Amino acid sequence: MGETDISVWKASATHIICGLGLFVAFRIARDVHSSNLVSDTVQTLHLLLIVEAPLIIGIYGFFRRDPQHCSYWKGVGRAMVGLPAGALVNAFGAVVLGAPIRIQYLARTLYWSLLMSLFTVVPAASVLGSSWMDWQRLFANSKPRGVLEYMICLPAHGAVIGAWFGAWPMPLDWERPWQEWPICVTYGAVVGYSLGMLASLVCTFVQNRRQHVKGD
Repeated sequence: MGETDISVWKASATHIICGLGLFVAFRIARDVHSSNLVSDTVQTLHLLLIVEAPLIIGIYGFFRRDPQHCSYWKGVGRAMVGLPAGALVNAFGAVVLGAPIRIQYLARTLYWSLLMSLFTVVPAASVLGSSWMDWQRLFANSKPRGVLEYMICLPAHGAVIGAWFGAWPMPLDWERPWQEWPICVTYGAVVGYSLGMLASLVCTFVQNRRQHVKGD
């Protein structure tokens, strides 16, 4: 992607808003509905989606590549197409890796897959569109360029890695409620996504500092 980049402060504001969205969604679940991922998994995942989705889709629409030829609403439209498409990929990956496919888990898998798509696919879909080379460089080769690509790449990788580690306790014979699919996987993804946002900020600040040093 060319230098259609954004400032470090816009990146910081974006991550803070997205992080606060997750916090607010969990607080609404707890304080308004007296629920959490363990007591009511579907409702909590639903709340996470309806709070976080407008934030991520709305904000990353402003960061679309080539804004002269791609309107804000086209960026939003690409994100909305990417949401179900990414959910299909995440659901397929989860089932292949052992997620239950029984009917009682269908809603859980659906909402979890949509949330993972929101973390991993939606920002890239909004910004990059259908540029396969940029997708491959960013996700297959992990070679982000500039602030905006760090914002997309590191939280997405963090969410996937967090979900992977979160899945480890599931097969263990502890018979704990939080071992049910996809509770610990969701917590892992949220923590990984949050750490990815933090890592993105650190990388962008370091990169910005180096550019200032070179300029001096």
